[in-house]
Amino acid sequence: MNYDVFTIAAVVDELNRLIAGGKVQDSLEIGGDALGLEIYAGHKRHYLLISADQQSARVHLVSDRVRRGVEMPSPLGLLVRRYVEGGRFIRAVQPAWERVIYLDFSGPEGEVTLIAEPMERRGNILLVQGETVLECMRRVGAHENRVRVSLPGQPYTPPPPQASKIAPHTLTLTMLTQMLDADPGKPGWRLLTEKLLGFSPLLAKEAIFRAMGRWEGLHAGDVSARSLLESIGELITPLLKKQFTPGVCSSEGMMLAFAAYPITHLPGWLAKESISEALSAYYGAPVGEEAYENAKQPIRTQLQEALEKISRRLESLQRQAADESERDRLRMSGELILAYQFQIKKGQTSFSAEYELDAPPLVISLDPALSPLDNAKSYFDRYERAKRAAAEVPALVKAAQRELDFLKQLETDLNLAANYPEIVEVQEALQTNGYWRGPHHTAPRGGKSAPLKINTPEGMIIWVGRNSRQNDEVTFNRGRPEDTWLHARGVPGAHIIIKNGGRPIPQRVLQQAANLAAYYSAARSDGRVLVDVTERRHVRKIKGGKAGMVTYRHEQPMMAIPTAADATTPTH
Repeated sequence: MNYDVFTIAAVVDELNRLIAGGKVQDSLEIGGDALGLEIYAGHKRHYLLISADQQSARVHLVSDRVRRGVEMPSPLGLLVRRYVEGGRFIRAVQPAWERVIYLDFSGPEGEVTLIAEPMERRGNILLVQGETVLECMRRVGAHENRVRVSLPGQPYTPPPPQASKIAPHTLTLTMLTQMLDADPGKPGWRLLTEKLLGFSPLLAKEAIFRAMGRWEGLHAGDVSARSLLESIGELITPLLKKQFTPGVCSSEGMMLAFAAYPITHLPGWLAKESISEALSAYYGAPVGEEAYENAKQPIRTQLQEALEKISRRLESLQRQAADESERDRLRMSGELILAYQFQIKKGQTSFSAEYELDAPPLVISLDPALSPLDNAKSYFDRYERAKRAAAEVPALVKAAQRELDFLKQLETDLNLAANYPEIVEVQEALQTNGYWRGPHHTAPRGGKSAPLKINTPEGMIIWVGRNSRQNDEVTFNRGRPEDTWLHARGVPGAHIIIKNGGRPIPQRVLQQAANLAAYYSAARSDGRVLVDVTERRHVRKIKGGKAGMVTYRHEQPMMAIPTAADATTPTH
């Protein structure tokens, strides 16, 4: 991890420039170890991520609205709502040469500080008022760390000072020469990380590379002190003046590193507009649908098991429906036993005979404990049972196909779920319909998820159902017979209603609705999607079908490009 001192310095500088004085409009927990704040500053909403993830702890702005990713808020999350939400962001502060960020707020109950400690394996977030810890993401008792206890009600203890390290801007040629000569066999970059403040492995390797043209395999005794001092000055001087040049390195589509300064010892340097943009590019989006992947995974596992089970059942039924030869064989066996009953000897276990001329003889198994007549009767009984079962197979195939369609819709619902209630509704649907293995779980309080409502500039309303239950509500509760209904053709997805009441629909509105139907469907990743359009009066529930399962007629196709609801479009 290279979220180092100078990355933090760049983040602190960016936060103070962009959001100082801004109002905290919302706070939430993105996952089990991250907070998100929506801060309105400079006539714009900004979204701040504060993560204590043990592998990728960090603080930076993200481009998209952060979303709640936990079922129940933690004690820290609840207190952040109480002390921070509705307040003002005052400033960000970085203690000298430390990988710690103090985020100061003036909240409803006075000034408080969110302290982010973005350190690998020891990441934490603490809410502090005065010098007292109100709550923290990870509670650390004396049995874990005798030097630094992080517990509610206890004084906040900053990280111990790095007394043995030297500030790089105070380094002289004599000091550096002595440092290198004192441990000539140590890797050069490692010596810098141990002796200089603020030097992460990435920065140390960059300094060695700029001085010597390479860093791998170079020991301290191999490095020119004069060249290294020049390269350290070249790197450090602009950083101390807050002249940051953020960017990322990538190779063959894989992100290698990020930094607040240009990296030359790794391939693929690409400058970014801000350190937050560089961090977002490196780590990927911790917001939107991706934020809920951990919550989705156990549900996805059970859903996949149900899909495989029903698929196997459907395949078996389809084979039964297509296989008439086995039933015919049972009937012919019974008839041949009757025809040749006087040639069958007591205790015989099989015999063969031709049923048709020029056809191979049919080998028939016999129960030696039964008479020929009883053996024939057994075959006729089995034939009748098979015939009755065959008559039931088409209905069973139809029912299995509906189950499979329903599960595929739930799979799409889960993939498109963008908040915790929508995820839980998929789980509840699996439980209610008997597909869930193990203990049942109840949904969190707060009600059901609601369909998306879009008010168009033309004064029309578009309703978007984003899961099976919402689809049922949109089509049959929000829609009227004269309204217009849309759905992506041949794939699970959203039911869309345009509330036009039989009036002509502007082409722009119709295209917008079609694009939404394409976006909220299993075909979202396709470039172009065929969407069916019909009046709501022509949509019918499938008899015996699950929520949201319909048939429709009199549809007209139109081509759509998957497009989410525009951020400038008023929604509810």
